[in-house]
Amino acid sequence: MQVYELNLDGLVGPNHNYAGLSAGNLASACNALSASNPQAAALQGIAKMRLLHRMGLKQGLLPPQQRPNLELLYQLGFTGSPTQQVEKAYRTAPELLAACYSASAMWTANAATVSPSLDTVDHRLHFTAANLISNLHRHQEADFSYTLLKKIFNNEKFFSHHQPLPRSFTTSDEGAANHSRLCRSHNTPGIHLFVYGKESLKTSAIEGPFKYPARQTLEASQAIARAHRLNPDKVVFARQNPKAIDQGVFHNDVIAVANESLLFLHEEAFVLQADVLKEIQLKADFPVQVISVDSQRINLTEAVATYLFNSQVITLPKEPQKMAFIAPVECQTNSKVKNLLDEIIENQDNPISCVHYLDLKQSMRNGGGPACLRLRIALTEEELMAMHQNILVTDLLLDRLETWVMRHYRSQLNAADLADPNLIDECLSALDELSKVLKLGAIYPFQCEING
Repeated sequence: MQVYELNLDGLVGPNHNYAGLSAGNLASACNALSASNPQAAALQGIAKMRLLHRMGLKQGLLPPQQRPNLELLYQLGFTGSPTQQVEKAYRTAPELLAACYSASAMWTANAATVSPSLDTVDHRLHFTAANLISNLHRHQEADFSYTLLKKIFNNEKFFSHHQPLPRSFTTSDEGAANHSRLCRSHNTPGIHLFVYGKESLKTSAIEGPFKYPARQTLEASQAIARAHRLNPDKVVFARQNPKAIDQGVFHNDVIAVANESLLFLHEEAFVLQADVLKEIQLKADFPVQVISVDSQRINLTEAVATYLFNSQVITLPKEPQKMAFIAPVECQTNSKVKNLLDEIIENQDNPISCVHYLDLKQSMRNGGGPACLRLRIALTEEELMAMHQNILVTDLLLDRLETWVMRHYRSQLNAADLADPNLIDECLSALDELSKVLKLGAIYPFQCEING
């Protein structure tokens, strides 16, 4: 049976801006209120999709969510026409307007947790859209992510969709950014590594984090594993190192990445890391190769600054015994990190044979690297054919998207520009055209209002 790993990248919206809304995300905080370039951000994301497509991977995209979120503005007490809502919010609570204009849905690693049919009791592919309750600007993504994924993967014979977990601190869930699957190959059953930052209902002997919040709870990860009907003997729960969280590792995918039987991580990724790695090896019916980077080589500060561990690790379709790094260019410009990657590539004892450095500066300045921008889904041939085909990448689609971006996106967006009433129309016009290009129908609230 042929199984493909599909990467669904988030297409950056015309509202891409730097508002510094995310506690514990150091890049976001450092670049707060600086000018962004939505056009460049979208083109950089499209270039990434084009690279993976041309390498032979299955590549798709998820469209931006509707912004500004007029319903959220209304819930926050800003009434009137859209222009009036935006004007009132900018005048009295600009930080709330920035949240309602957030483009953070581009990081689709937080859209959902996905379990492939190879691993589930009912042999269906399971999705749970993340509730993202830790931040106002992100919690608004949950319902649309659920609706969108259900629209794209809409055949109940193959796909099972679960509502976001209850919006409670007890079940705080940040999606696939805290979940990894290890397997001999994409064609074989695997084990699931769920990483959490805190246990909500019990007191832990290990204190912290102290500076930044832990976003994922053990209770949320356990609920997803149950809902997805995963074999408990093939599931590992690991606690994220609170020291790493306080250094800016707000999701596990900032400190560890897995692909097939390879796990690449920092030595300070988990609490009791040796025990976690032992449990992984015991539960796997295949050898797991671990590449652990020690702090003397690359410390946590350097790991976060370069997003080394937020690289994608992919299996090369034309050489399935080999893998490649898809790394941000920041890894290339840091000599210590580049030397490490060069050594890994030269070492014949691991499957990584090459690295591709990508300019994703617009996303990186908001705290999102290559792995943040994609949601991985292992699909059989039948499942791939059963999903909505028009979000799957072709060279023609990417060409159309580049033209669409050049027509609709600004090349500069400042905090003050969020008050511009023209920006509302620009965003909605772009999304209206995009939904037609992708043949998704009236997926956005403003389209439903017009048609209703």
